[in-house]
Amino acid sequence: MKRPTIQQKTERRISAALRLALTAVLLLLQIALVLFLSYLLRSRLMFGYVVVQVIAVVCALRIYNRPGGLSYKAGWILLVLALPVVGLILYYLWNGSRPGKRLDLQKRPMPGRSEREEEESARRIEKLRKQYPLWGRLATYLHRQGFPLWSDTQVQYFPTGQAYLEDLLDRAAQAEHFIFLEYYIAGQGEIWTALTDILCRKAAVGVEVKLLFDDFGSMLRLPDEEQERLRAAGIQLRMFNPVHHYVNRLYFNYRDHRKIACIDGDIAYTGGVNLADEYANLVERFGYWKDSGVRLEGKGAWGLTREFIRMWERLGGSFEREHDYYRPVAAASVESFCQCVSDGPDNNPANTVEDTFLQLIQSGRSMVYITTPYLAIDESMIRALCIAGDSGVDVRLMLPGIPDHKFAYWVAESYFGQLMYHGVKLYRYRPGLLHGKTVMVDREAAFVGTVNMDYRSFQLHFECGVLFYGMPVVEELLEDMDEIMACSDPVTLEEWQRRPLRRKVLGSVLRPFAMWM
Repeated sequence: MKRPTIQQKTERRISAALRLALTAVLLLLQIALVLFLSYLLRSRLMFGYVVVQVIAVVCALRIYNRPGGLSYKAGWILLVLALPVVGLILYYLWNGSRPGKRLDLQKRPMPGRSEREEEESARRIEKLRKQYPLWGRLATYLHRQGFPLWSDTQVQYFPTGQAYLEDLLDRAAQAEHFIFLEYYIAGQGEIWTALTDILCRKAAVGVEVKLLFDDFGSMLRLPDEEQERLRAAGIQLRMFNPVHHYVNRLYFNYRDHRKIACIDGDIAYTGGVNLADEYANLVERFGYWKDSGVRLEGKGAWGLTREFIRMWERLGGSFEREHDYYRPVAAASVESFCQCVSDGPDNNPANTVEDTFLQLIQSGRSMVYITTPYLAIDESMIRALCIAGDSGVDVRLMLPGIPDHKFAYWVAESYFGQLMYHGVKLYRYRPGLLHGKTVMVDREAAFVGTVNMDYRSFQLHFECGVLFYGMPVVEELLEDMDEIMACSDPVTLEEWQRRPLRRKVLGSVLRPFAMWM
């Protein structure tokens, strides 16, 4: 396949940048109009402004009483009370509790929710409870949220993005029936060229190929003409939540941050890795890019495949065959258990993934290890970490040494003092950007997925991941975490207190507004 020239790449980036710039300009015009109305009321209609102030107080009380952490509500409360006209209008335009309707997502039942499947999941939970009594509670909670517990699943853990992507390309080249890909970022480069060569060849021989990418995540990396090329090759492609469709409101804040690959029903992948060269360290961004992911082979793969199916149908897509056609055929002889979980803003105020993280932390008896590129958490998560640390649990948080978002990292730093005071150990990954999103508890349970420990993942993004109970992958993840810590610098209280004044001030000031970062 002929590679695009430098001129073509430049033109495509300019085109995407202009589309994003137009969206930003229109949003700024909204803000300017709101500021003008505020000035008009204050200078010409004092009585009206007083009425607006009263309404702002009522709105602030309503925000305070809504479900959710106070940390996330604080930004809106401050804005509404400090700038009543601006805050009220922006709150009406940019906030709300029905993102599913806003995103034009169709209501679709989850595929494969039969009574038989529910009963089998319940039986597996009883087996899990006998082997690992502590984890039966979490498995039951997720079962009741609609996420069955699976056995007969072989799991491969990938400690690097390069290993993950090489394996994905290899398995995709062997596909015989279908390939489904859902990713936040798809970017042109060596990985993309190798992948699309495979996808086009497969589509030409009748393999069903469906691609679902987030528009905001991919708009600067995947030009329109490349999308049309793939469609012309027989590949079905959809973009989640196009930015320009929702300029009148900040609906583009809701993103599809999931990473899912499904091949022939028997194989499924997820983790922190996107489809771009930096994830395999073919290009350098923010030092060494440390990521991770997993491959499920067997019955558990259906947990991710059905998530893709539902999202595709909610966006108006269809399938050539009945849902059951896409189920796994093979079953690995593995007695241990896994459980796929997903979440999105249309579930609010319920937050299944955040609740899962809380239960993992609260269940720790000896150790809780976490890797995350971002840290912006509310009181319940802070309290869970601090209580675990005070209880003698070895709690360790591993974060980037070279962050990709400076201001977001300064916000993360604002939590360090409180966490360290309660015995939580923090590590900065010296070689570069630690992008993996993982949790390991007591060498018994682990989570690998797409979820960052921040407001956006817990409240605004569509996310997914897999929980593992008593599987070899738990030990493999622990070994990887040990290697991460060996390449990391422990954060000390003295070092944290000596950080530059601007980082202290900006981290604290920006903390209530983490939802917009």
